[in-house]
Amino acid sequence: MKTAIIGLPMVGKTSLFTILTGVHEATRVGSMEARVGMTKVPDARLDALGKLFEPPKLTRATVEYLDFPAISKEALRDPSYLASLRVVDALAQVLRVFDSDTVPHEKGSVDPIRDFEDVETELILSDLVVVEKRMERLDKERKKIKNPEFDKEFALLERIKGELEADRAIRGLELNDEDEKRLRGFQFLSQKPMLCVLNIGEEDAGRLREVEEEYRKGPLAGRKGTAVTAICGKIEAELAELSAEEAKEYLKSYGLTDSALERLIFATYSLLGLMSFLTAGEDECRAWTIPMNSTAPKAAGAIHSDFEKKFIRAEVVNWKALIDHGGYNGVKEKGLLRLEGKEYIVKDGDVLVIRHG
Repeated sequence: MKTAIIGLPMVGKTSLFTILTGVHEATRVGSMEARVGMTKVPDARLDALGKLFEPPKLTRATVEYLDFPAISKEALRDPSYLASLRVVDALAQVLRVFDSDTVPHEKGSVDPIRDFEDVETELILSDLVVVEKRMERLDKERKKIKNPEFDKEFALLERIKGELEADRAIRGLELNDEDEKRLRGFQFLSQKPMLCVLNIGEEDAGRLREVEEEYRKGPLAGRKGTAVTAICGKIEAELAELSAEEAKEYLKSYGLTDSALERLIFATYSLLGLMSFLTAGEDECRAWTIPMNSTAPKAAGAIHSDFEKKFIRAEVVNWKALIDHGGYNGVKEKGLLRLEGKEYIVKDGDVLVIRHG
């Protein structure tokens, strides 16, 4: 999963990227110098299974973060910047909520909704250029060759163009499967799921959840493909210097139970419709990321493509039952280990043992 961290200057993008990935040195991606870093997904269920089975390998799911230079008209004209941005799965836009005398805002005042709309407009304008160019080429092709598919694509792009010209992101559109397929190759920026990351001040850290709700139910409500989470960059930077136990206590002093990393990953998984299933044994315990409502063969395919093709059955048990009953023998005795077939929809936190040809 690739997530791009975007936003205006001086909002805390790079600090957040460093907190999430631990990457301080720039890793160059094209001339606009997006930085790339990987982070492991925290998962208490995997930790518990690791303690039970004590395998030599504990493998977490990973998320790739890209830290982009500030969004601007100039940046969105740069081919390497655009190319890197188009291939991500989601956009995490950092919105500055904190006030600071020492960190001036480029627009002279703090207004997260204005900033959100300004960035959204830049994404929309970038998409509009792509749509107009494609419609121009398509129009020429339609005059040369009669092809119903060209007509369908042109009609869809006309609809898209109307939305963009009205300053509305494509992610708000209801599209059927055929139209989704037609648009996939364009990799439109304003179609990508958007996570709004509110960067609040230390004085508001104790009411972080309330701030989230205020924006989620207020100015950012009702936007399709958009989610909201909040962090306090200053506290998170201090957490990064502490041990796991100290960090837990420090969070507790602000009334918080989870870190920015956990909140961002949970929110992004939810926004993209993703979840994790687990595999566990004496050799390895591992978390696997799959789309929600995946069938057992699709989940098997995440482990190896051959497992999907040659899938026979899956042994399934909830991770908590496996812990509570001391392993596979315990859940077998209680009749909690089930055999499921090709139609089974895998649930978040299922532990699977795949049987295949």
